[in-house]
Amino acid sequence: MKIGPGSTLKDVIEVVSSTLEKAGITATLVGGACATIYSGGTYTSEDLDLIIQSAPGRRALDEAMASIGFTRRDAQYFHAKSDFFVEFPRGPLAIGQDLRIKPVRQKVGTSKILTLSATDSCRDRLAAFYHWNDRESLDVAVAIAMRQSVNLTAVRKWSIAENSAEKYEVFKQELARERRAKGSKGRKEQPRRWPNRNPSVNGGV
Repeated sequence: MKIGPGSTLKDVIEVVSSTLEKAGITATLVGGACATIYSGGTYTSEDLDLIIQSAPGRRALDEAMASIGFTRRDAQYFHAKSDFFVEFPRGPLAIGQDLRIKPVRQKVGTSKILTLSATDSCRDRLAAFYHWNDRESLDVAVAIAMRQSVNLTAVRKWSIAENSAEKYEVFKQELARERRAKGSKGRKEQPRRWPNRNPSVNGGV
């Protein structure tokens, strides 16, 4: 598959992640692009954030990205035929203060790529709400919990550890409200974009 003007975010995710893996570069998809997968496309992002767990070196990374048409400008990679761009934020892979993150294999297109789990992607978006009061990230977390099997007990324990028990209750209330409203809407929501905020990096604050 080649990236072109008609490529979707999921297309770009698949191509980039598969190319990196073939080049021996271990990278986990985080942030908004990961949340796009788990929210069922209700929300979308313009960029891909991947945390590298191997040590390829800048030259090897540049070469892998160049093989699929991406050119680096400072810390970001851009493609001439796509509006989506790629970043590799500095690790470690973390959500808030939690460093014990275990990536999972998630099917995207015909490939299985490394991503956060649904529970961790939900927590990742909640971290932006907890620490930056980003209400749109709260909406994304709710959308993920509506569509995926999210371990709410684990989310609650983590929220307490993040000193955000009160905001977790706000999340629970919004999730309960959304569940009550499920099925009552007669129109399909259009995907929304949100700012590039990535709490998966360096503790999220």
